[in-house]
Amino acid sequence: MNNESTSSNSQTDWQRLDAMTDEDIGLSDCPEITPEMFAKAVVRRVPSATKTQVTLRIDSDVLEWFKSQGRGYQTQINQLLRAYMEAHQ
Repeated sequence: MNNESTSSNSQTDWQRLDAMTDEDIGLSDCPEITPEMFAKAVVRRVPSATKTQVTLRIDSDVLEWFKSQGRGYQTQINQLLRAYMEAHQ
């Protein structure tokens, strides 16, 4: 974490924040992400340095749905897989 203030008048207690554990962070005002919310999420493209061609078995109806979304369906599948990966790291 970068503790440098963007303002000389920072009132952030960085020592207290650095000492906090995950359990100390209150999430009562942050709703849990549901599968329905995830399904409606908008995925932004993250440029990748390299891509590897693979053979992947996907249910036919899933593949047809992605194809029906139009051009770039493979990129969209990749973006969804990346978002899932990053959310579970």
